[in-house]
Amino acid sequence: MIDNKKQTILIVEDELPLLKVYADRFSEEGFLVLKASNGQEGLDLAIKEKPDLILLDILMPVMDGLTMMQKLRENTTWGKTVPIMLLTNLSADEKKIKKIINENGPAYYLVKLDWSLSAIIEKAKMAVLIQ
Repeated sequence: MIDNKKQTILIVEDELPLLKVYADRFSEEGFLVLKASNGQEGLDLAIKEKPDLILLDILMPVMDGLTMMQKLRENTTWGKTVPIMLLTNLSADEKKIKKIINENGPAYYLVKLDWSLSAIIEKAKMAVLIQ
């Protein structure tokens, strides 16, 4: 993949079948995959493991994805700069969501229904190349 170093991705998704599909495909593409099924678990794992990229759902139990992203951005220098791909079924038209995304860059906002898994993987590869 990139410089023969495995890029690490943390996938935070509460729909377990979807989490498995994402994890399997990213693994096939050469990523080292970490998984979490809610925002708190994702935040704890992100701080501990410092992945190269985070794929983050917004609507989740325990802690939603936007809160996780904000807490991560407050945490450390690494947390302020790690690319985050928000992958959700919510529209970014809502002012609150747009504001949070703009304040917490680098962040990408992808609506699940508009993106194929292959396109998500290509976007993820570009995101880790940009860092």
